[in-house]
Parts: sequence; C-alpha cells; structure tokens
Amino acid sequence: MANELSKLNQQLATIASENSLDEIIKPLTREIHLFDTYIAGTSHITEPSVFQQIKIGDTLHLQREQNRFDENAILVLTCDGKKLGYIPEKDNVVFSRLMDAGKLLSATIIKISQKHTFTYIQIAISLIDF
Repeated sequence: MANELSKLNQQLATIASENSLDEIIKPLTREIHLFDTYIAGTSHITEPSVFQQIKIGDTLHLQREQNRFDENAILVLTCDGKKLGYIPEKDNVVFSRLMDAGKLLSATIIKISQKHTFTYIQIAISLIDF
C-alpha cells in the first residue's frame, strides 16, 4: 500500500502556493502569556521619535544581544527593528535561557506613560508555541 498514489487536496495546495510559510503556520500557533514587565533603558535611546510611533497593542520583537554588562541581555525592538530598550536585568534570566534553547518569545505593549523625560512602557511577554 505504500506505493499507492494519494489524491491531492486542492484546497491545501492552493493555500500552500499562494501564502508564505509564516501565513501557513500562523493559524497553528498560540501565544502563552508568561510575565508582565517594562522596557528598561528607554532614557538612553538616541532616536526618541520612536516613542511616537508605538501604541498599546503593538507586538514587539525580542532579540538576544551580546552585552558586556549583562550576559542575559534581551533587546526589545519595534516590528520594523527600531530599538526601544531591554528586558530588565532582574527579569531576563529565564527568558534568555528560553531564547537560547530556541524558543520564540514576543512582547506586546500594554501601557505607555510619560514621566518627565522618561518614557515608561509596560509589556506582556509571551511564548509563541507551535
């Protein structure tokens, strides 16, 4: 029976040929909320206009960084790659280990407030599960 031809599911073939892999996998993923924290280092951002481009509900990218001050450093970036800051050092150990093990994490903005010249951005960190 292993040599039998199987009938092609035309609907699946059309979806696969018309969409990128991201679009095919997206319905198969789920986000598992892990932790709420804030973005550290926002006062050191050299391009402060980036804060006018973000809003509550935006998805942010998390990226490991080689950093001489923190071996567990995780950058927080906008969807178009602009730096917002870091996951605070007090919160990043478990997240850096997950990322180093190949797990995909993302963040969502849940609050933005201005305190003098300091921009406070609260985020929810999630594990993207396939």
